[in-house]
Amino acid sequence: MLNPDSPIPLYHQLADIISEQIRRGVFRSGDRIPSENKLAQSYAIGRPTVRQAVDMLVRKRMLTRKRGSGTYVRKADEEVDLFSLVGTMTSFHKKGLSTTTRILRKIRLSKVARKEKENPFAGGRAFHFERLTKVQGEPVLIETMYLHPELFQGIDEMDLKGKSLSEIVSGQYYMRPTGGKQTFRIAYLTEKRAEFLGVTPGTPILLVKRFLHFAQAENGLFSEIFCRTDQFVFSQTIGGLTDA
Repeated sequence: MLNPDSPIPLYHQLADIISEQIRRGVFRSGDRIPSENKLAQSYAIGRPTVRQAVDMLVRKRMLTRKRGSGTYVRKADEEVDLFSLVGTMTSFHKKGLSTTTRILRKIRLSKVARKEKENPFAGGRAFHFERLTKVQGEPVLIETMYLHPELFQGIDEMDLKGKSLSEIVSGQYYMRPTGGKQTFRIAYLTEKRAEFLGVTPGTPILLVKRFLHFAQAENGLFSEIFCRTDQFVFSQTIGGLTDA
């Protein structure tokens, strides 16, 4: 239920509840969600608050409105656009796939070694954590995250298990990526990471290094994503090409 005493706005809380219901399969791709009137009655809030929550999920492409019919869970694309700026977990959720996460390294403010030359926080400090993501019960990703120590103050006090980092960035810190860069290469895992992903240390793994920029700071978030490519076809949408 909604908590009127929480600092999180009621429409954010309702949007989170509907999002969670979609992830758990209460509402599946193509299902119609309850009307604004029914949601307002169920949660004892006004229709404008419900409309704000629905509008948020429409903007996030989780819901779609059909004139004269209602609001529906948006049908997923055929491929998982893992490398978009919306984040990894959100990409699977948009496909209607259930995910679970396990925190492998608890988030804390850490010193980043200077030898990690590609890491924009090398020689400084950053919030750092690592998690394993399972999709439909199968291990698919290990993500190692580094977050700007000033932009993300307080994130070490949040429970990140099962939560989309992109939604935390937008919902709790009111920020959205303004751009970024990604690199792709083949890598091999340590024995421990290989065990978590259910592969052998000699198995080639796709390694994606992601640099995200925000209006407040460039390289506000850096991540290394180790991906099993035998489970899903990962894609990346690009814009049109011109002879500039």
